[in-house]
Amino acid sequence: MPEALIELADLQRILDEAGSQVEVSQVCEVQAGPHRFPVQAITLGNPSKDVPAVGFFGGVHGLERIGSRVVMAYLRSLVMRLKWDGQLHRQLESIRLVFMPIVNPGGLWAGTRANPQGVDLMRNAPVNASEPVPFMLGGQRLSPSLPWYRGAAGAAMEMESQALCQVVEQELLSRQFSIAIDCHSGFGMADRIWFPHAHTTKPIKHLPEMLALNQIFDQAYPHHRYVIEPQSRQYLTHGDLWDHLYLRACTQEDRTLLPLTLEMGSWLWIKKNPRQIFSKQGIFNPLAEHRQQRVLRRHMAWLDFITHAASSHASWVPQGTARDEHRQAAHDRWYG
Repeated sequence: MPEALIELADLQRILDEAGSQVEVSQVCEVQAGPHRFPVQAITLGNPSKDVPAVGFFGGVHGLERIGSRVVMAYLRSLVMRLKWDGQLHRQLESIRLVFMPIVNPGGLWAGTRANPQGVDLMRNAPVNASEPVPFMLGGQRLSPSLPWYRGAAGAAMEMESQALCQVVEQELLSRQFSIAIDCHSGFGMADRIWFPHAHTTKPIKHLPEMLALNQIFDQAYPHHRYVIEPQSRQYLTHGDLWDHLYLRACTQEDRTLLPLTLEMGSWLWIKKNPRQIFSKQGIFNPLAEHRQQRVLRRHMAWLDFITHAASSHASWVPQGTARDEHRQAAHDRWYG
């Protein structure tokens, strides 16, 4: 099997191992060259709409294969623990977990950031920035031959974008509380956790909840290396899928969706092996096997923390005057 399809084979092996312990649905099928690839959603845990949910997403950008691998590594860990971990079984009674490890299989196969139509899925949503964005990087409609192409004005979202939105709407927005983790790579020397907005510097409605989540993570893992911040502190873009979905969630007063992006600092891998800069894959992924393993180990604690935090959200989400105090503290921290 060609190297670019290894992730698809790995995912199937995980699903074969899981058997009836998970539910698998094909959200859509995409054409890439001579191949047709499924875009799959995997769910486990309590299907009741009364429990919170966490969604784990990877491979939105085909070049960033390490994102898919991180999501699959966590899914594999859960599948193996289900064989013996009674505590995990009890936890899954109070939460719904959703996985889309390979959102853009056509881009994965082709080794491109965009999908086979040349569209950057993270610039594809019908959201326009209300403030200036960086030229090109913020999204462009000039040509699919250029990077960060948004798609034609007025066109429907790409099939892969619609698939992600469909799963989020069905599994996350249908619940009172949910968190989404989208795993990417390729920005800077530090691992960052970004939250909306990407289209404006204005703070999100759920800023108090974001600060509270940050605080309990700092308390549980005081030596972590993540930089947690709004994406707008780095740059603004048009068409961000998570801004689109977050704004939809905000139209319902009783819904809280916290969309988070794990942006792995790929410049760290280039620093360790400068020759990677001459490889398209090397710019966005650790190429040495031992570095891949280190990256997979590093982020398991974060993903597991999010699962526990969502399951126990009633214990830490601020209420009443505490929410106002958290909002002010968050403003001072991230927007002051």
